[in-house]
Amino acid sequence: MDNCVFCGIANGAIPSKKVYEDELILAFYDLEPQAPVHVLVIPKQHISSANDVDESNASVVAHIFAKIPEIAATLGLDNGYRIVTNCGEDGCQSVHHMHFHILGGKKLGGRMV
Repeated sequence: MDNCVFCGIANGAIPSKKVYEDELILAFYDLEPQAPVHVLVIPKQHISSANDVDESNASVVAHIFAKIPEIAATLGLDNGYRIVTNCGEDGCQSVHHMHFHILGGKKLGGRMV
């Protein structure tokens, strides 16, 4: 999609510090980390948000969730981690390309808001 920063990262036009990549997804370090370990996992296919997951693209979301434990293990998140996705304006979605945050590296607070 034109002007989508995550599409640019996925296709290599914008550099990133990659953690994991395969034919469907890319994981890379967040530029503004909110935890000692903060990695984003994106589908290479443009899906605007969780609201746009449907029968045609649900398999890529399943693939992301199958790979997250492997990615977390390579990051040393043996004591646990948090997975977050924001959806829409009120959900504070800042980039309109669905992405999942893997947060860890310390004991995270119990409150989400």
